[in-house]
Amino acid sequence: MGKKKGRKFNPRQAGQSRFERPKRERPPKTDYEEVVRENANFEKYYKAQKIVLEEEWDDFISCMKQNLPAAFRITGTKNMAQALLQVMQKSFFEPLSQLIPPELTPEEIAAGEEPIKILKPMCLPWYPDNLAWQLNLTRRDIRRCEAYWKLHQFLISETETGNISRQEAVSMIPPIVLGVEPHHKVLDLCAAPGSKTAQLIEFLHSSDDELTSTIPPGIVVANDVDNRRCYMLTHQAKRLQSPSIIITNHDAAFMPNFHHTRKDGSTGPIKFDRVLCDVPCSGDGTMRKNFDVWGKWNPANGANLHGLQLRIARRGLEMLAVGGRMVYSTCSLNPLEDEAVIQRLLLEANGSVQLLDISDQLPGLKFMPGLEEWTVMTRDLEVIKTPEDIPLKLTNMFNKHLFPPSAEQKEKLILRRCIRILPHHQDTGGFFVALLEKVKPLPGEKVYVESDQPVDTTVPSTNTQRIRQPPKKKRRQGFREEPYYYFEPSEAVWPGIDNFYGIRKEVNSGLFLTRTKEGKKRNIYFTNELVKDIVQLNQEYVKIINTGVKVLVRSDNKGAPCDFRLAQDGSEVLLPLMTLRKIRVTRNDLVIMLLNDDMETPPEISTLDTETQKQCSELCTGATAFIYKANDMMTIQLVGWKGNKSLRAYVAKNDRIHYLRLLDADISKYEKNKFEELRNQEAKSINEDRSGSEEQPQVTEETNDISEGTEIIPAEPLAHTNGDTTVTDNGS
Repeated sequence: MGKKKGRKFNPRQAGQSRFERPKRERPPKTDYEEVVRENANFEKYYKAQKIVLEEEWDDFISCMKQNLPAAFRITGTKNMAQALLQVMQKSFFEPLSQLIPPELTPEEIAAGEEPIKILKPMCLPWYPDNLAWQLNLTRRDIRRCEAYWKLHQFLISETETGNISRQEAVSMIPPIVLGVEPHHKVLDLCAAPGSKTAQLIEFLHSSDDELTSTIPPGIVVANDVDNRRCYMLTHQAKRLQSPSIIITNHDAAFMPNFHHTRKDGSTGPIKFDRVLCDVPCSGDGTMRKNFDVWGKWNPANGANLHGLQLRIARRGLEMLAVGGRMVYSTCSLNPLEDEAVIQRLLLEANGSVQLLDISDQLPGLKFMPGLEEWTVMTRDLEVIKTPEDIPLKLTNMFNKHLFPPSAEQKEKLILRRCIRILPHHQDTGGFFVALLEKVKPLPGEKVYVESDQPVDTTVPSTNTQRIRQPPKKKRRQGFREEPYYYFEPSEAVWPGIDNFYGIRKEVNSGLFLTRTKEGKKRNIYFTNELVKDIVQLNQEYVKIINTGVKVLVRSDNKGAPCDFRLAQDGSEVLLPLMTLRKIRVTRNDLVIMLLNDDMETPPEISTLDTETQKQCSELCTGATAFIYKANDMMTIQLVGWKGNKSLRAYVAKNDRIHYLRLLDADISKYEKNKFEELRNQEAKSINEDRSGSEEQPQVTEETNDISEGTEIIPAEPLAHTNGDTTVTDNGS
């Protein structure tokens, strides 16, 4: 055995403890405002690429150095989103139109402060249903103006509940042009942190039919290579209450096939109807918010990432169905990461894939067409004119596919159909989007012709593609997730749930699942048919991080016939499937329950509406759903508990504020107005000063004029107490 190596002896530190040793001084952290937004190579490189018209260059580079405005969009179902939009416009946007900026104080004038500008939110015209907005607010505006402060608090509160999503404006474009429908099978290859995935889920649920809108037949598979970011993705998807999502953890360039059961009963790889390929990139289009990119950027970034981006996009096309569409997007301005990748995909596809024109899908969006000419440059900004001019030492970084197309290829590829969003056009970040359609199988791709007739398993099949060959098991990286166990027909807990909640007969109990096979089941989840099929066929070979929406939670020993209560996380999914345990409440009833956050003293049933009391009398103790339908646009559904004499809503604080806003109720109990508190303090201080001045004795001016007959009475000496002894001012 060899001798273990230890730390080397340092005579200078002999006899010193590690606490006595001098610490190295670290340089102070640089604040974002102190980052120098200059990069000469960046300007020289993109001037050579001619991504901007020459007369617009100064505007472009000036805009790149300014902070990016905040953009957000309203999420959720179509009806609830429109209801929240109306609240936002009426309660927060209209006051801004009547805003009178406060005058500067003498201290602010002395400090050189500028007056507050009246800023109005701008609706993004190309986003559907006016649900996306942009606003350029600063901390100073929020701190000094009450109307801006209220809007800011509203955005924070609704973002925490998931009803508003903070997302860069240009980042919203790829899911829009993808054109997702409820029956589509959708794959998001590089999904984290999940803002685009959330849009895909919303579009999947955007059906006019209530049941299809709640439980769409399609699916969204959201994947990311980073295990930790997958859990961030799970958090984003959880608030949308979708039973049609699977989150996986794989390298997108080597994404495994997902097998499913075909109509004829055989199994085989899924071909997706829509694929979103938002690849990792150099990110120089995000310099307005990621200021550190200014110092890190160099001309070689694009060439270094080209290969990875190509592999991911190529895998996306392989998993795309014929007739399906794939969006390739980056937040980079570099043509080596953008048009060069699209060019290579189209050339390799050899007519199997075509580039679509999307200019008519984004009304009101200003953009530039894709480049058909660009310049390949080294890290030192040396121009490489042709593939033959590539230096030998750089052949591992540069290849012939990075160069622009020939004159003949230009007309064939039509790269100008790509779109480039530049920051100075509409005060956004930089972005690149291309929409590809697969018109026939790729060269060498295996084709399976699906039959509507079931396969006769007694007859040996000559079609080897119909027989699934299980892939080899690979060693899992990171934390191993618990498996998913769907309910069997003999599931012990199902009869109690079915009888208590009156689950509709057409609902398949096999769509409910848990993560525990032995012992008590704590949480019960729900998925659609396609998700179940994919999970059961692939969970041994695909690393599934999360799927399903939580609909039931165990609650023992509460005096109810059923051991499971309703979960607010899955109320939108489960409630349409229930026929029992529903109470129709009035607006006042709902406000009373939402304003009561004391778990010890919930609202008494006797204080509620007469009709509500009647419905409560017909139900035994247990979990209950409370439903309030304001109009055709808005229906609020909450879950809670019906006791012997009281009702309780299981709603988090921020959700309570959200629902109270929709009901146009007072939210001052949960949300304090600091401006109003300051006014109250000032008023109280003024009143105290006034009352103090009234209590003081009136003092008259002394006069030497004494009228005749006036009797002068000497004043008695004043006395004060010192302990037990009384001492007079005259010394006696």
